[in-house]
Amino acid sequence: MLLVCVAPVLASYYTYYVIRPEGRTNYGTLITPLRDVGALGTLMGATGATGATGAAAAAAAGGIASLHGRWIMLVTGPASCDAPCRERLYEIRQVRLTTGKERDRVERVWIIDDDGVPDPALLAQHEGLVLMRSDPATLARELPAEPGAVASDHVYMIDPLGNLMMRFPKDADPNRMKKDLARLLRASRVG
Repeated sequence: MLLVCVAPVLASYYTYYVIRPEGRTNYGTLITPLRDVGALGTLMGATGATGATGAAAAAAAGGIASLHGRWIMLVTGPASCDAPCRERLYEIRQVRLTTGKERDRVERVWIIDDDGVPDPALLAQHEGLVLMRSDPATLARELPAEPGAVASDHVYMIDPLGNLMMRFPKDADPNRMKKDLARLLRASRVG
């Protein structure tokens, strides 16, 4: 009986003093130090029947820096956009929509890393998505990936000042991404 009562106390001491929980609350991996990626990408165009509007029109100057003042959810990959790519585009669209009235503070950017042309049917599903181009070498240099992964496996967060600040893991959980984004929007007065 004494063992039943003492075991939880011993387990908690062991966990706290030996294992030492990290105490982090974010799901995505924070990128330290922050990286200025404002020059990353050149504008290709925007989706939607009316052409470039809103933030996409503002991006006409080119590069991530042209979206200054907004949080950016960034994905990369070839224009052919395989099933995992389509899933990431869908996830960032849905995560942005869940922010409700705050969604105007968040942009979605797809940086295409080849010379291909994206499927118009795919683009029609993602109205407002900002399209940019960059070469694979630049993306590999500027966007750190997890060991054994490449930049196109991840979703990246860029702060309103143009700094790369977070990377979500490969096959990220959209619900946990949503919580991180909500926390960032709540804590930030910029963007």
